[in-house]
Amino acid sequence: MPDMNATLFHADHVFPGDAPPIVGGGVLVASRGHAQPEGTVLDVGQATELEARHATATVHRIRGILLPGLVNAHTHLELSALRDKIPGGRGFVPWVQSLLATRDIVLPEDDTNAIDTAARELAAFGTVAVGDVTNSLAAVSALARHNIGGSVFHEVFGQDRDEVLGRVARLDEARQRKLPSWPSRDLAYAPAPHTLYMTHPDAIRALLKGARSLGARTSLHLAEHGAERRAVENDDGPVPEWLAALMGHAAEFPKKPLFDFANQLEAIAADVLLVHMTDARPDELQRVAAAKAPIVLCPRSNLHIEGRLPPFLSIREVGINAALGTDSLASCPSLDVLAEAKALAENFPSVPAWQLVSMATYNGARALGRGDLGRFAKGTRPGVIHVEADVTGDPASYLLGHLHLARRMLVPRMPSRLP
Repeated sequence: MPDMNATLFHADHVFPGDAPPIVGGGVLVASRGHAQPEGTVLDVGQATELEARHATATVHRIRGILLPGLVNAHTHLELSALRDKIPGGRGFVPWVQSLLATRDIVLPEDDTNAIDTAARELAAFGTVAVGDVTNSLAAVSALARHNIGGSVFHEVFGQDRDEVLGRVARLDEARQRKLPSWPSRDLAYAPAPHTLYMTHPDAIRALLKGARSLGARTSLHLAEHGAERRAVENDDGPVPEWLAALMGHAAEFPKKPLFDFANQLEAIAADVLLVHMTDARPDELQRVAAAKAPIVLCPRSNLHIEGRLPPFLSIREVGINAALGTDSLASCPSLDVLAEAKALAENFPSVPAWQLVSMATYNGARALGRGDLGRFAKGTRPGVIHVEADVTGDPASYLLGHLHLARRMLVPRMPSRLP
């Protein structure tokens, strides 16, 4: 059936987001005046077939690559003023000690400027949605200004039960005080625990319950480093000593297997993004897969802090389609989620490159529960990125090998108006 007020982009290569790239592909998108909202994907496939099916569409021939808007499923934008300031390579505890010490001397106005710069860079990379972890909600307005949707995970940590439960109970009040009017209906909000070892178990339960009462997905850093496991399971290693010095009293640890403890708290679930998983073991990954819990990997951050990568092949073997995140500029050189895919490509050359690109698009959208983003499929509104290039060889490998090429948002992402 012909489509009036529709534009067909015919490119050398089209990345659908959830399938291999299409050579000579096309994406049909609703234009102003169409029955569907502007920017809605109407069809995708071989461009010649689309031209035959949609004879009245306006056709634009595009040199290079088209792909959906990127989804960066784990960020900490409020740490952006710490760019290049926190050395790595010594393990998590020395890294976070340096972060906290440096954070104390960063001026609030530097935070504001750095956060806005980071949000602008995200948009320039072609990012249309993030999973942003925040303690202060400082980045929410910047994300809204730069038309970036996704999820905001309002994080709480603390081991003093009464004190931290009080803060959990006052989260909504704190949000209203900081942002009397939520600036974007395309940014979901959810309370979130930080880690199993920095948040009291009763607070973790309360935060998960709060997120579920909103019908929202939330986030948890889990199995990020070996010291986490040692603390939770044995109450030894560098974490207990560091937390005791930080809090002024000894922290309590369950002395249970890490993933048993997470499961006891109902944290291994389809509505909880499990972030990092660098220290996860094959049997634990099986449990995560069975629970259909989404995983977000941040390989460049893990390399910077601990000098190790997540067990990516084991994650794939159990059938988990992981998403990607950049973590913060305190541990990662950029907020380009395709650079995370490139890091995996360099270390896991047996994995098809197009599947790594999908981790930065469709897998991220699925992790955030955003079916409208991350892929070219009928009814989605993910935005269309154009990378102009004379592609040689495998287009996915070419894309990851040429991240310096400019990306242009040919069609902006259209907000979905979350409830």
